[in-house]
Amino acid sequence: MLIVLVACCEDMPAPSSLLDIPFEPTEYELDIPDHFPQMIIPQDNPLTDQGVVLGRRLFYDPILSADNSLSCSSCHLPEGSFTDNNSVSPGIDGITGQRSSMSLLDIGFNNNGLFWDGRVATLEEQALLPVEDPIELHHTWPDVISELQSHELYPRLFREAFGITDTTGITKDLAAKALAQFERTLISSGQSRYDQVIDGIAVFTDEELLGHNIFFDIEPDVRRHAECGHCHNAPLFTTNEYFNNGLDNPDVGDLTDIGRGEVTGTPFDNGKFRVPTLRNIFKSAPYMHDGRFSSFEDVLNHYDTQVQFSRNVDPNLRVLNLSETDRGALIAFIKTLEDPVFTSDPRYQSPF
Repeated sequence: MLIVLVACCEDMPAPSSLLDIPFEPTEYELDIPDHFPQMIIPQDNPLTDQGVVLGRRLFYDPILSADNSLSCSSCHLPEGSFTDNNSVSPGIDGITGQRSSMSLLDIGFNNNGLFWDGRVATLEEQALLPVEDPIELHHTWPDVISELQSHELYPRLFREAFGITDTTGITKDLAAKALAQFERTLISSGQSRYDQVIDGIAVFTDEELLGHNIFFDIEPDVRRHAECGHCHNAPLFTTNEYFNNGLDNPDVGDLTDIGRGEVTGTPFDNGKFRVPTLRNIFKSAPYMHDGRFSSFEDVLNHYDTQVQFSRNVDPNLRVLNLSETDRGALIAFIKTLEDPVFTSDPRYQSPF
């Protein structure tokens, strides 16, 4: 037994004191548009400048993968509104999953479960899973922590962010907290054309206004109601709820992925997935949980005439039979949600 203990100790980096490094955290001030809701921040993980700096570096660092080839950012790129623009994403072994990476834009406002199926409740929980997922980063947290503890920079960053006294204080939970802090800063700039209209510094064109009225069912002619706003409501343009949007029919077993039902164990939840935001949607193609639609026109085609109706399909879905004018107006309105200021914000780019 003594021999085993010695061998284990030899594999672990010797603790190094970090007390000579100042611990003076400063509060990170979120820049939230005035018409957005307030973000709920966990009491045990307040945002600090130092925590966000650490989280940003971890997010972009391939040290979290077993072969140092992929990072969180490999599937969540700024230019794709923090998606990777793939139908499904390959992990370090070249194996692909069955779901498309979700946009992280405004992810800090989501308090109703994360991932397409809502299987975890918090960003801190979410950050732990990809590292040890055999299809994704395929690493182990003990090995990641060992690398972080012996790294030339990370001990200082963890000390500055969390006040640890020596390198043994670096843990997977603190790494997850730092990642969550950075992800909570990924907030819409408030400078999209839609936001400028809301703030009274721009006005919609006639086509955009028609699209707005069709989107939110304001248009007097009920035949021009597109029912979009029920699931993609302002200002976040998602309700973060779970719906069967008629892609497949669970009543006939027509599912390769049962989605929310796998988490809840309730058959009525089969085929339900979390509603993604429509902000920056034209930057995050392909679409749906499995990336089956390559263009937004494909998405409109689906909701217009191709919905698979079943017992648990969302009751707001119906055959729309949109005219070309209505379709063009909808696209014109949804394009007002594009936010290039967000995707180019230097605060969100790689620090490497």
